[in-house]
Amino acid sequence: MEGDALAENREAMELLVDTGSREDSDVVKAVEDRAPTEVLQTLARHLNCLQDENKATRRRALGGLRQALQDPGLSSAALQAVFSSLLSPLLRSLADPAESCRELSLELITQGLHGLPQPHQALPYLMPALLQRLGQQTIVESSEELRLGLVQLLSLAVEVCGARLAPYLDEMVRILQRTIVDPFPEVKKESCRCAASYAKSIPEHFHMQSESLIKPLMQTISHQHSKVRVAVIQTTGTVIQYGNGKSVDDVLSHLAQRLFDDSSQVRQAVTHVVGDWLLQLRDRYSFFHKLIPLLLSCFNDEMPEIRQLAITYWEKVGLQWQKENEDDLKDKLDFSSPHIACYPEGVNRPQLGCRELIFRNLSKILPAVSHDITDWVVGTRIKAAQLLTVLLLHAEDHITQHMELILSTLYQACSDEETQVVNNCVKSAELIGVFVNPEVFLRLILSALQKSPLPSHLMVLAGAIRGCSGQIQPHLNNIANVLSKPEICQGSEKTVYMEQMLCCTQALIKACGENCREISLQLMKVLVTILAMPTGEGLYNKVEMTMCSLAEVQGLGNCQGLYRKHIDHLMEWMSSTHEHWTNFSLERLQFEIIVTQSGPVIGESLHNFIPILKTCLQPTREPQMRLKIFTVLSKLLVKANETVNSQGQFHLYLETVVKDVLVPNLQWHAGRTAGAIRTTAVSCLWALLQGEILSEEQIWHVQEILMPHVITTLDEDSKMTRLMSCRIINALLKNSGNRFDPDRLNKIYPELLKRLDDASDEVRVAAVKTLITWFKCITDDYERTTFKPHIEYLYQGLLVHLDDPDRSIQSAVLETLKEGSVVHPALLAQEIEAVKHKHRTPAYCDQLLQHIQSLGHTANPSIS
Repeated sequence: MEGDALAENREAMELLVDTGSREDSDVVKAVEDRAPTEVLQTLARHLNCLQDENKATRRRALGGLRQALQDPGLSSAALQAVFSSLLSPLLRSLADPAESCRELSLELITQGLHGLPQPHQALPYLMPALLQRLGQQTIVESSEELRLGLVQLLSLAVEVCGARLAPYLDEMVRILQRTIVDPFPEVKKESCRCAASYAKSIPEHFHMQSESLIKPLMQTISHQHSKVRVAVIQTTGTVIQYGNGKSVDDVLSHLAQRLFDDSSQVRQAVTHVVGDWLLQLRDRYSFFHKLIPLLLSCFNDEMPEIRQLAITYWEKVGLQWQKENEDDLKDKLDFSSPHIACYPEGVNRPQLGCRELIFRNLSKILPAVSHDITDWVVGTRIKAAQLLTVLLLHAEDHITQHMELILSTLYQACSDEETQVVNNCVKSAELIGVFVNPEVFLRLILSALQKSPLPSHLMVLAGAIRGCSGQIQPHLNNIANVLSKPEICQGSEKTVYMEQMLCCTQALIKACGENCREISLQLMKVLVTILAMPTGEGLYNKVEMTMCSLAEVQGLGNCQGLYRKHIDHLMEWMSSTHEHWTNFSLERLQFEIIVTQSGPVIGESLHNFIPILKTCLQPTREPQMRLKIFTVLSKLLVKANETVNSQGQFHLYLETVVKDVLVPNLQWHAGRTAGAIRTTAVSCLWALLQGEILSEEQIWHVQEILMPHVITTLDEDSKMTRLMSCRIINALLKNSGNRFDPDRLNKIYPELLKRLDDASDEVRVAAVKTLITWFKCITDDYERTTFKPHIEYLYQGLLVHLDDPDRSIQSAVLETLKEGSVVHPALLAQEIEAVKHKHRTPAYCDQLLQHIQSLGHTANPSIS
């Protein structure tokens, strides 16, 4: 019967179309009215079964209803009527205990709503039902998929009903408040899309309730799924765009946090939203100072697409604002801005609208940036430092009025442990140099530096100098004088401080080139101070390279040329404080650097060098300091012709060095440090004698002063001192020829003879060699008869050691006796015969006797 009715209905409709007669319209209406009635009659049983207790019965009933609604023979008007009658039962079935029944009900409602000509007529029944299922404090629908379907049904209602949903604003908002925070991510995303569509559908009403959606959106904005975060951000942009602009303040911090998101899609969504607000938000002027930093922060995003998107938006914002304020900018538009010298290479200058926007909002933005740049979160500090650079690039010379705040911010940020923060702050400092008058920023920076010398102050100063380049020329002396002050260049021993001092020096050299001549001495003092600090080898090498650069820009060739230019001034600089030096004085280290690094140039300033030595090496001065200076002097004397005697003038100061420097420090004093000083003094004397810078006459001139003091050092505890003392006596005896009188010779040999019992074989050998030289110094003036006891004592002492266990000592003593046999052969032969039977090595005694016999043929009769 149902099929016959539908067939009759179709035949009637076809008849109406074929005839086209107006008289048959009543017939058509009658057919249309009869169709839904007949359909509903056939569906009555299914509707009754929806109340059945059996789940399967209810499911079959819903299946029958689906078949009826899918009948292609139903006109739209008939479908409207049938669906209206079925809607209430279907909505009740949304609460069916069986999930499959609820699913079928939802499917039927969605299908019917999508095909209705007047879907808004279903809203009075649909919205309360959806509110009941989705808008409660607790989750009513336990199935995630069905909750998603219900939200999709709501989105469909928004799509097909549009502005007709305006009366249901409260219901919609209550539903969305719950579904946006639903545990199921897909429900969250669909709810966000639904909210955005609804906001666009009723913009004239939506603003009244838009704020109610902000809280749930912000609760969801940090969801673990990036797609959910993207959906929330996009929806937030639309909700505020078509809603209440006051909500911008509520979401800004959350959007700012998303700029640190690991997902590039999330950061891109933020960029889109902020850019659209700056272009389209109704009261955007009120929020420029809050929105601009978010957009400009994207200029340094790691993704090129996001950077380009942010730049594109910003250019549009600048152009739009420029057009909207064309009257205020008329003069600036008519007269282009002058060219800025030293503008950063490779950087395009922002357009006028963008620059003006930053200038007019800078006073509101800077305090927030200054606060964030010291935040405890590293990412926040990096973003703030990057943003500051972008702001300064746009503000140009307008930053002058904000210099105190900007500089204080940079001082703090340049002390950061994060490299990216510091690097961006250095860029900001360079921009200060580009846009601000050097007189202004130097007054502020140098004042802060002199009040409290910190690495950050130097870092900012170096950056500003690099930025202004050639414009710094008139202020060179001022900068160099401040940097070379002891309280500044010696402000800290930390490596980071010294590194920044070096950066300032390098910046000045690069910026001024050959004009550095007028401050070359001050820069030299700074570099010497850095070298004197206990820094690493890496910094040491950088300083030496900087010295070479300073020499090159002045046409001095190399570092020695630089030292030659300033050596007298540098030594006078040292002379001004040398009376107060201690072991811990930096000035002492500066002195050591100058005299060791200048090479042959120090030989040109002996008139300054020797008086400093004389004063600092007096026995009354601190022992540790004397020890350090003696060590330096020893190194210089080892290569005397390449250092102190490079001009051949050292002999002019020999007497002063010996009498006032070496001799006072050879005198015995108790203590290990005093012993170490005597060792270094002996080392200096040995280096002086070995340096081949003194003639025999000059050595003879000072040996009378030296010999007694050197002899006393033969008893030192230090093996090295005893060894060098033996060698020094040997050298003095050799270089003085045969000019020693017998009395002085007789004072020397006993001390040397005692060294034959030394604990060190090396010292014993040196003593034996010195005795050979001693024998050679005996001339005819040496009365053999008068001084026979001395010779006898010496022979006896040597013969004892001829029996030494060490064969090298035996050989050395044998050679010494052979050399000494010339002095009194008969006496030696007598001594040999007396002890020959006691010796373990009689062969040596026989050799000596044979040697004496060979001498007897030519020996002087008076001797024998």
